[in-house]
Amino acid sequence: MKYEQLAKDIIENVGGKENVRSVVHCVTRLRFKLKDENKANTDVLKNMDGVVTVMKSGGQYQVVIGNHVSDVYKAVTEVGGFQADSDNEEESGERGSLFDRFIDMIAGIFTPILGVLAASGMIKGLNALFIATNVFEEASGTYQILEATGDALFYFLPVLLGYTAMKKFGGTPFLGMVIAMALVYPALEGIPAASDPLYTLFTGTMFESPVYIEFLGIPVILMTYSMSVIPIIIAAFFGAKLEKFFRNVVPSVVKMFLVPMFTLLIIVPLTFIVIGPIATWASQLLGEFTAFTYDLSPTIAGIIVGGFWLVFVMFGLHWGLVPIAINNFAVQGYDTILAPMFGHSWALAGAILAVWIRSNDMKLKTLSAPAFISTIFGVTEPGMYGIALPLKRPFIITLISSAITGGILGFFRTTGYVMGGMGVFQFPSFISPDGFDAGFMAAAFVSVFGFLLAFALTWMFGQINKKEEESPITQGNAGGVSEDPKKGNVKNDIITSPFKGLVKTLSSIEDNAFASGTIGKGVAIEPEEGKVYAPVSGVVTTLFPTNHAIGITSDEGAEVLIHVGMDTVQLEGEHFKAHVKQEQRVERGQLLIEFDQEKIKEAGYSLTTPVVVTNAKEFDLQIIEQENVKEKDLLIELQAK
Repeated sequence: MKYEQLAKDIIENVGGKENVRSVVHCVTRLRFKLKDENKANTDVLKNMDGVVTVMKSGGQYQVVIGNHVSDVYKAVTEVGGFQADSDNEEESGERGSLFDRFIDMIAGIFTPILGVLAASGMIKGLNALFIATNVFEEASGTYQILEATGDALFYFLPVLLGYTAMKKFGGTPFLGMVIAMALVYPALEGIPAASDPLYTLFTGTMFESPVYIEFLGIPVILMTYSMSVIPIIIAAFFGAKLEKFFRNVVPSVVKMFLVPMFTLLIIVPLTFIVIGPIATWASQLLGEFTAFTYDLSPTIAGIIVGGFWLVFVMFGLHWGLVPIAINNFAVQGYDTILAPMFGHSWALAGAILAVWIRSNDMKLKTLSAPAFISTIFGVTEPGMYGIALPLKRPFIITLISSAITGGILGFFRTTGYVMGGMGVFQFPSFISPDGFDAGFMAAAFVSVFGFLLAFALTWMFGQINKKEEESPITQGNAGGVSEDPKKGNVKNDIITSPFKGLVKTLSSIEDNAFASGTIGKGVAIEPEEGKVYAPVSGVVTTLFPTNHAIGITSDEGAEVLIHVGMDTVQLEGEHFKAHVKQEQRVERGQLLIEFDQEKIKEAGYSLTTPVVVTNAKEFDLQIIEQENVKEKDLLIELQAK
C-alpha cells in the first residue's frame, strides 16, 4: 500500500487509534474528530513529508494533504481500522433511488469488461451464422474452437465478475475470482449427472429439491452457476465484508494467508448452502407461477415472460422456466411457455441501434456496433450489460417493448416446436408441422414491431446523450478519481472567473492551507451570486459528494480547484446542487454548481472562494489585477514552463 507508512505516522501523531472518534476527508485534507486534541503532535505532523500543514477548525483536527488526500484517507482507514464514511468518500457518488443505485452498481461491475464482452458476443453470433449458412459443421474443429473462443467469457462470467465486483465492494479482487472459481468448479457441476441423489427435500411440493452432497451434514442444493450474474455479486459483497472484518482482527504477522483462508472457508460454503437454494426455489416458484398464469390467460403470461425475461436472466430465475419447456417438448412435442420471450432480443436491438446512431460519444458508439450485431443473433449480454442497463432508460424501454411483444405472442399462442436458437435463429422453431400458422406470423410481426417500437421510444425518450455523461460507460474510472493523462505535458492557458464577485488575494483569507499557497496559487473571490461556471474547458477530475468543491483538468493540463466557501464541507451538501458529474467533460462558461448564498451565510459560513491552480509549479502565473469580475472575465494567465 503506497501510503501505508504515512498513514501509520499520521495516526500515531494524532494520538493513536484510541484517540480518534472519527475521520473523514474533503478535497484536500483529512478531518479528524479527536477525543483529546492535546495528545496530537501538531509540530511533528506539520514537518512530516506528505503533510502540507495542520489546522484546527469547527471542532475538527485537520491534516492538510493535498490532491492525493483520497488515497491517504483509504490508507488511514485501513491501517487504523476506522469506519469509512461513504457520504464523504469521493467514490460514493450521489445517492439515488434504490433502483438507480442497483443499476449503477451492476454497470460499474460490468464496465471493465465491456470491450471483451462485446467481442465475445460478436464471435458467438458469427459462429451461429456460419452454422446456419452451412459454412461449418457443428462437429468440425473450426466451429468448436470458435465456439470456445466466443463462449468462454459467458461460461466463466462469474470469474470475471468476481474480480470486478470484489474490487467494487472494496475487497481483494483475486479473492473474488477464487470464490467464483469454486462456484463453477467442474467436479461439482457434474455431480447431478453422474450420481443419484442422497435424498430429496420437500418431496411433493414445488420446492422439491434433490440433494447430492452435504457440507458438515447440511444439505447442499446444487445449481448451475456458469453464465450467472447475481450469485457471484452477492457472494462478493459479503466476501468483501468478511475480508474487512478479518483484516481488523487477525494479527498482522499471519494476515497475508489467514484473512483469505477464513474468508473463503465461510463465504464459499455459505454461497452454496444459502444463495444456491434461494435462487433455485425462486426459479421453481417462477416456473410454476408462469405455467399457472398461462393456463388462465396466455396474453398476461406473455406480458410477464416477455417483459421480465432480461430481469429473469440477470437473477438466474429463467432456469425455472427452462425445465418446464423441456418437459413440454418431451411430452407434447411443443412448448408455449418460452415463446413469449422471443421479442426481447429484437427490442433490445432496436434500443441499441438508437443509441448507436444518436449518441455523441465515440466510445459508446464503438461499443454499440458489436452489441447490436450480437443481439440480432440472440446474444443479448453485451447489449444488456454494456449499453442498455448503464444508460437506464434504454433498458426500461426494452422491458416495456418486450412486454408488449410478449403479450402479442401469448394472444396468438405462438408455439415453439423445437429447442431452436435465439434471435434471428429462433424463427425456424415456430414453424408448425402444418406450415406457417398465425403463431409464426405473430413472431414475424413482433420481431419488426418490437424492434421499431424500442428504437422509436429510445430515440425520443432515451435521453441518450444526457445519460451517457452520467454513465460508467463513458468514464475511464467509474466512481473514482482518474489519473491525469496531461500531467507533465502542459501548455499555455487562461483561467476565467467562475462567477461574479469581489477579487481578494489568497493570503488575505482565513484558511491557512489556501492562504499560504501550499495547495496551489491563484485568487479568492467573494461571490455575488450562487452559480459557479467552468473557468476552463476540460474534464471534471474531482467533484466532492457534498458538491462544495470541484476540480477540473483543462485541455492544456492546468489543474484548477474551486472551493466554495470556508469549511462548507460541514454542511454535508445542504444548499449545494451540482449540474455535472465527475469525469464529465465541460466547456468554459458551463454551469457547474449552484448554491444558496443566504442560507449558507445564515448557517455561519464564509462564502470566500479560493480559485487555485494546484499544479502551479508547472506554470508561470500572471494574475490579472482587478477588484471586481463577472463570470467569464479573464482572471489568470498561465505560461507553461
